[in-house]
Amino acid sequence: MTRNYVVTGAASGIGAQTVLLLKERGAKVIGVDIHDADVNADLSTPLGRKEAVSHVIDLSGGKIDAVIACAGLAHPIAKTVSVNFFGVTEFLTGLLPTLAKSSSPRVAVTSSMASLMPNSPELVEAMLANNEAGALVIAQGLVDQGDAQASLIYGSTKRAVSRWIRRECLKPAWAGAGIPLNAVGPGIVETPMVADMIATEEARTAISQMVPMPLNGFMKPRQVAYLLAWLASEENTHTTGQTIYIDGGSDAAIRGDNVWA
Repeated sequence: MTRNYVVTGAASGIGAQTVLLLKERGAKVIGVDIHDADVNADLSTPLGRKEAVSHVIDLSGGKIDAVIACAGLAHPIAKTVSVNFFGVTEFLTGLLPTLAKSSSPRVAVTSSMASLMPNSPELVEAMLANNEAGALVIAQGLVDQGDAQASLIYGSTKRAVSRWIRRECLKPAWAGAGIPLNAVGPGIVETPMVADMIATEEARTAISQMVPMPLNGFMKPRQVAYLLAWLASEENTHTTGQTIYIDGGSDAAIRGDNVWA
């Protein structure tokens, strides 16, 4: 039976490759993005998220088997909080009643290995408290303090979304409905979002020191799409609450054995 997928961030990068892969495998896909998608929507605002949910449900005819959330920003600005965290959590929650009707519902989210990097605990906690207004104030305060503090925003959003997944996955609305809820944590992926960060040999060397990837180096979006597709497939019945780092070894290089400490 053909599965129906919803993919956010569908116009570029990991999202676009995920859409292509799913269609190659015979799935029906509804792409969501700010432009050039089946559903054009601004996930940085509550109204945009609400409209996106409504349009997706209408376009799907009320049949959704999996949602793969790839939309995100990497900019050191307050808006990144709205897209990367609330644009994921509110969108998924809005689609949950429809998704739960599927015989094999699945959700996969693109987090990042940046979830392991320095962050703002205050900002993370505001997001997890579902306080978007407060989180935006905190994020803007980081921006106002300069580049060093503003750079904490992206990692904070990814830390928060990975923690949200871990908290939510056990609840009756998700586990009780048979929905595995997971994330992937990519290392450096050669997408437009990171193009400036790897534009020169000097820049590539610098980011490699911060994000070491001893196994095969930087990756293409397609490699991440394969993992997202499996997590959102009928084959995945028991993996849930996880952020699976697809990072060429960055997690192992940075954290070593301390994940069991």
